[in-house]
Amino acid sequence: MSEIFIIAEAGVNHNGRIDLAKILIDKAVDAGADAVKFQTFKADKLVSKYAQKAEYQKKTTDVSESQYDMLKRLELDEAAHRDLMCYCQGKNIVFLSTPFDHDSVDFLNRLGLKIFKIPSGEVINLPYLRQIGALRREIILSTGMSDLGEIEDALDILITAGTPKEMITVLHATTEYPCPIEEVNLLAMHTIRAAFGVRVGYSDHTKGIEVPIAAAALGANVIEKHFTLDRNMVGPDHKASIEPKELEAMVAAIRNIEKALGSGIKKPSASEEKNKLVARKSLVAARAIRKDEQFCIENLTAKRPGVGISPMRWDEIIGKIAQKNYEQDELIL
Repeated sequence: MSEIFIIAEAGVNHNGRIDLAKILIDKAVDAGADAVKFQTFKADKLVSKYAQKAEYQKKTTDVSESQYDMLKRLELDEAAHRDLMCYCQGKNIVFLSTPFDHDSVDFLNRLGLKIFKIPSGEVINLPYLRQIGALRREIILSTGMSDLGEIEDALDILITAGTPKEMITVLHATTEYPCPIEEVNLLAMHTIRAAFGVRVGYSDHTKGIEVPIAAAALGANVIEKHFTLDRNMVGPDHKASIEPKELEAMVAAIRNIEKALGSGIKKPSASEEKNKLVARKSLVAARAIRKDEQFCIENLTAKRPGVGISPMRWDEIIGKIAQKNYEQDELIL
């Protein structure tokens, strides 16, 4: 991944329907995202039947429904995964899915997934991390709710299990839906890069698209953003997601930022070379100068255009003798 890798996070915003999942893929393609990501889990393996929903989930789904029942409705079976992966291949977009349990890791590995996305909640799950690390695949690790020590432990497990550090990208994230803007702490990306020498990125849960665009400007290698067909749909993540037109705008802005970042070498650009002659100045006669008169601060000045002697040679020219007559504003030769 050499450019900014943009993941359109469909997650469970398909509401358990394959037709909606395919429309989400189409919208991700239309927006120009590099990948579209779903979630792979078995509710039986992920939560107990008595687990409570998160507060944001209670606001967006039936409050009387357990987290288990909600997730059970949102499962995608193996046939659906194969169908969606094939559909993505036909649309020339990378299919990704986050596994939430050991069986799901094994299944996605058999499916041939090239990149494994580890969600923030699994950062402290040693056997899970060891299982993915042993696959020696590209890894994207989200680190919401984590401190540097926990990230270091997770990286050590992944690397010891067999995945080189060069194959791991660490995403800064804030695990709240939506994330308050004052809790983004985007500069933590730089802290993570400096601490571990890894590629970094950002998984965004804020409203709007400003923060992921800012992450691109700050050097993110990977950006992930939840999107939905309609924020008014019923489901746990729709309210904290952007809609297709916003996704298009975000991707377009990130691509422009990507171009604007450039090489980092400070030199005149190709388009501005022609403007040097117009915008820069040359030494000219401040008043009429007679032949054999000495150049001095009273008879020299700097004016446009920049086609003559550079004002940077001022000290060299002062005190020299004029070899010809000059009219006012005439270039010094």
